[in-house]
Amino acid sequence: MRKTLIITAVSMLSVCAAVGQEKVGKSPWGSQDQIGRLNMMTDGSKLQVLKSIGSGKTYDLGVEYFVGMPGFNFLGDPEYQYWLTHTPHGTVVDNPNYQGETMNKKVSYTSDAISMLTHTGTHIDALNHFGLNGEIWNGFSANEFLGDKGWKRAGAENIPPIIARGVLIDVAGYKNQSVLDRDYRISKEDLEGTLEKQKVELKKGDVVLIRTGQATYYNDAAKYLDQYPGVGLDAVKWLVEEKNIMILGADNLGLEAFPSNTKENWVPVHSYLLAEKGIMFMEQLNLEGIASDKIYEFAFVASSLKLRGASGSPMRPMAIPLATAHFKN
Repeated sequence: MRKTLIITAVSMLSVCAAVGQEKVGKSPWGSQDQIGRLNMMTDGSKLQVLKSIGSGKTYDLGVEYFVGMPGFNFLGDPEYQYWLTHTPHGTVVDNPNYQGETMNKKVSYTSDAISMLTHTGTHIDALNHFGLNGEIWNGFSANEFLGDKGWKRAGAENIPPIIARGVLIDVAGYKNQSVLDRDYRISKEDLEGTLEKQKVELKKGDVVLIRTGQATYYNDAAKYLDQYPGVGLDAVKWLVEEKNIMILGADNLGLEAFPSNTKENWVPVHSYLLAEKGIMFMEQLNLEGIASDKIYEFAFVASSLKLRGASGSPMRPMAIPLATAHFKN
């Protein structure tokens, strides 16, 4: 298992030092902005995409959570854990509710708990996840805004529900592969070729989801964690600067390809999107269903947990085909 993965939460500020032109961006939405390009959503834009839905079929883009699932644990962050806190048999024996054996045999009671990194399974990275030179998006500094209970700015509690036009870019399908090659770096040309093949055009404010096929290995953590195909910085810059997308996501464990191809920054895509451009992104999506049915345009609907001060949050995204979507023949 190779130790080349992204870190989480706070320690990124000391590791991801900026060089050259890398510096945090200042928001065009004001000095107090904490959600970056998600400001592109309006009541009107959300209503427009909802009115364009052409099917009642819903695709669940989230993965299952289970003990042993692949996750960001290389740097000592905790793995997903699950345990029972109450069981029917235990309730009968212990009688914690003081109802007695007869009642507890009649009314069974099960309860449970979980413990996990906020960047576990299908999740979204908040804008405080990675920074440059001690600052995060919009110039919020760790010295001023990072406390023992999380960030006072740009935490996951600020992430609004997302409703927008979604576009799948099935790069693995474009290359006639079930999964992209080990550590394959998706280029701008790959994205352009895929979109041309799919006969889909990107629009300002889109949610763009990139399929590497990595979700194929999701139930085999060892295999899943042994390769990291992902998107390259040139491709991301094309999406952001030329196509003006709002948010990005992928089915792999880190969005970008690893290891980095630059010595100056070990996570250049992360710091570019989050710190420089104010663009959140999602990881470990399940894109196999929409890819199989060739659903390339859809209403994207998602909401994350409002975890105060956190650098990321689990989410449950859905895709609902648009009336203009390309359905499988």
